[in-house]
Amino acid sequence: MDKRFLPSRHATEGPERAPHRSFFYAMGLDETDIGNPLVGVVSSWNEAAPCNIGLKWQAEKAKAAVRAHGGTPREFTTITVTDVTAMGHRGMKASLVSREIIADSVELTVRGHCYDALIGIAGCDKTLPGLMMAMLRLDVASVFLYGGSIMPGKFHGKDVSVLDVFEAVGAHATGKMSTEELTALEKVACPGSGACGGHYTANTMAYVSEAIGLALPGSASPPNTHDDRIVWAERVGEAVMRLVKHGPRPRQIVTREALENAAAVVAATGGSTNAALHLPSLANEAGIRFDLFDIDRVFRRTPLIADLKPGGRFLASDVHAIGGVPIILKALLDGGFLHGDCLTVTGKTMAENLAHITLPEGQEVVRPVSAPLYPSGGLVALKGSLAPDGAIVKVAGCKTRSFSGPARVFESEEECMAAVMSRAYSAGDVLVIRNEGPAGGPGMREMLSTTSAIYGQGMGEAVALVTDGRFSGATRGLCVGHVGPEASLGGPIALVRNGDLITIDADAGVMDVALSDDELAARRAEWVPRVHDFQSGAIWRYAQTVGPARYGAVVHPGGQAETHVYADA
Repeated sequence: MDKRFLPSRHATEGPERAPHRSFFYAMGLDETDIGNPLVGVVSSWNEAAPCNIGLKWQAEKAKAAVRAHGGTPREFTTITVTDVTAMGHRGMKASLVSREIIADSVELTVRGHCYDALIGIAGCDKTLPGLMMAMLRLDVASVFLYGGSIMPGKFHGKDVSVLDVFEAVGAHATGKMSTEELTALEKVACPGSGACGGHYTANTMAYVSEAIGLALPGSASPPNTHDDRIVWAERVGEAVMRLVKHGPRPRQIVTREALENAAAVVAATGGSTNAALHLPSLANEAGIRFDLFDIDRVFRRTPLIADLKPGGRFLASDVHAIGGVPIILKALLDGGFLHGDCLTVTGKTMAENLAHITLPEGQEVVRPVSAPLYPSGGLVALKGSLAPDGAIVKVAGCKTRSFSGPARVFESEEECMAAVMSRAYSAGDVLVIRNEGPAGGPGMREMLSTTSAIYGQGMGEAVALVTDGRFSGATRGLCVGHVGPEASLGGPIALVRNGDLITIDADAGVMDVALSDDELAARRAEWVPRVHDFQSGAIWRYAQTVGPARYGAVVHPGGQAETHVYADA
């Protein structure tokens, strides 16, 4: 293939690159291999979690397909921070930071080795947006592949997931579950490899990968252990070689309209609140301003049509059983809630990809838009005197969409968790956890341990929780995250005191604290920012550069500031 316009020419072509080629020969490549386009095949394979252990064999299948279609695959891996392992302690401060490290590590690997294209295979929560961010940053021919979800566990004849174990911790603390029962549940909840099986962050972003056009239609749905994944890995290898020759490139695919399609699938499925961080981060890489309130406009006009856990009844494997993500997308397209003219990695438009899809009858997983579970999406952005720069709440499955009560203030997640486990809170309280934002945490921790313990104690609908941190996609109940400005920046959440009246109205999109401007100003004059414990290392560096949650908690200016794009080098 003519390499005059491919990045790999800088590492493979001409007499001056003889030393470079000697390294390729050392790895068993021949002249044809070196002359072919070099395709980076990156996965988040590791032994940290079941999300990742089933990725390496998919990378091998994709590599074989790249070779069969005229490319030379170059495999490498990136890091992950597995949220279940990191949950409930300081390890979670590394989670969102890892998204940036993932994107950066892929960028540097591709830049340094002059790869012409990229296949990204991901499992855990932050690996999905991290790999897609790198694709947009580099703008080389790219295809994303989700590694697949875990199958449900079985406990007392019912499907269970890791969320059931988190909530069981709260039940155990109140004596509602014995130690023997808790131990039995933890041993069967996760029966093998694959990402968490409910519609949490990993599956939310997997659905986004199809809706935004970076993944092949249908590839996000098959569970990790299904043989279908072999076929999808092979198709990805074929697709990336077609994109090298004919395009389109990622930034031709991820337009503002494609981002709106992605937001629509999050709303329609009651997806993770973390999508409100990851969609702006993808937009930033493409040079598009697309913030929380842009997302919210899509949320509000899109009906909730998929009945998925944690707010609903079904798991990711059930979506696969009825035909996968294309079923959801086709229902939205037919209802007028998607931009059908957006390009995808197939080289065709969204509408062309979905032309043959029909909503199957006799199933309850996905409803037609004419009979939604709720007329607006499963997530809502809030704004008001407590959150001038916005906040977000997942309302899918919530019985309570409005709440008013006195604040019970905690300076960290640990403080709140201790109060929850000792039952030192009351029905009607608004639990406020601050100093957990992107810069102030640092790292913007998820708080699934705390929210699940509350739910497990039977208090999920009796209290509200408000934080400048964030929540797992598995969180349920009236839990408001991403409150901005965060406490470390002196936002109103930093000034709240015990007993202040907080009002949340998800239908109106409002969250207020009953304090006058004069009182807020007086408290701000007395406020002293908290000094966190991370004064060196990767988390310190993140805290120095991270921006507001409203814009995705990103750490660099993005595509708008570029003077060149790697793919055009």
